[in-house]
Amino acid sequence: MGENDSTRIDLRLSGGREIILIGTAHISRESVDEARSVILNEKPGMVCVELDIGRFESMTRKDNWERLDIVKVIREGKGFLLIANLILSSFQYRLGDELGVKPGDEMRSAVEAAEELGVPYSLCDREVQLTLRRAWSKCGFWSKCKLLAGLLSSAFTTEKLSEAEIENLKKQSELDGMMKELADYLPEVKKTLIDERDRYLAAKIWHSSVPDGKTAAVVGAGHLEGIRERIEKIADGAEDADVSELETSPTPGPGGRIAAWAIPAIIAALIAAGFFRAGAGVSLEMLARWALWNGSLAAAGSLLALAHPLAILVSFLGAPIATLSPFIGVGVFSGVTQALLRRPRVVDAESLSESLTSVKGLYSNRITRALLVFFLSSIGGMIGNFVSIPTLAETLFK
Repeated sequence: MGENDSTRIDLRLSGGREIILIGTAHISRESVDEARSVILNEKPGMVCVELDIGRFESMTRKDNWERLDIVKVIREGKGFLLIANLILSSFQYRLGDELGVKPGDEMRSAVEAAEELGVPYSLCDREVQLTLRRAWSKCGFWSKCKLLAGLLSSAFTTEKLSEAEIENLKKQSELDGMMKELADYLPEVKKTLIDERDRYLAAKIWHSSVPDGKTAAVVGAGHLEGIRERIEKIADGAEDADVSELETSPTPGPGGRIAAWAIPAIIAALIAAGFFRAGAGVSLEMLARWALWNGSLAAAGSLLALAHPLAILVSFLGAPIATLSPFIGVGVFSGVTQALLRRPRVVDAESLSESLTSVKGLYSNRITRALLVFFLSSIGGMIGNFVSIPTLAETLFK
């Protein structure tokens, strides 16, 4: 049904529809040139790119990061998602900076080529925040820990790749090994980040393609074969092109809702048992111990982030409140306080991705500092709860 090489697949489908898939490495000079030259030479009637509207604006609007409202992000509970997104972006930024190529330059080049030809282009990817939410929701507790550890290690890795090694990422044999490694490490994340997106991108490219003409689609090389298989299935009627169910945020099931209330329920039950077993004095002692553990470790997290003294105090006082209402984490209180007291500047927004490439940058940038306060105070409060439970049980049965 098609012909292919390592970076390009031509699909000639029934009805005269032709789709040219161009697989790229996201920080490759050759990919930038290839995307542009294929589009200008083939002169398609539609150009599709692996971008969502948010990433497209971040690349094309100079004031995009300046418009970032970090207080709003933390208040809406999107702090962890933003951290994950920034870490992924910073990793590509660092490698791209070594090669003089910005992440996404090949997509921008494809859009510019489409504009030169006067043909429409389509942003075919799913919003990155939605993809991360779906991936996060499908991870169990240990998978979440592994994912966070992997993200954090990638943020500060000193790995350097040559331009030749970057180009090797476009070879299918290399990608097969990478995908297998990811599937073995975190199969839940692999399904969402790769399989789901293959299906989503294929469906959007199909819907955007010219029915009786030529369409060029620029996608990451890791999705090239998956998209080809999906498009062929759609063309043959073996797969539905409706992917609306992949555009919804997952809602926690009964197990997730129960788990969210498990820790506060256990703590409340232990303190109540102390009241009935030994009276109000012991119950108050247990309450004080729990609040001290919970608040102190949340405050320690903020202190480790070098937070403003008031943000540290808010962490200490807010942690017990946040525990009893698990839908509002202590990081929301402390992170918002830090951001309000140390308002981000334009320079912080402009150097956001770069700041995540070093510990010094992480602490000196006011946006990443607020996110660090949010993250570490949340982790501290969580540890405080786990530590306090055996302490409360010991007090109850001594």
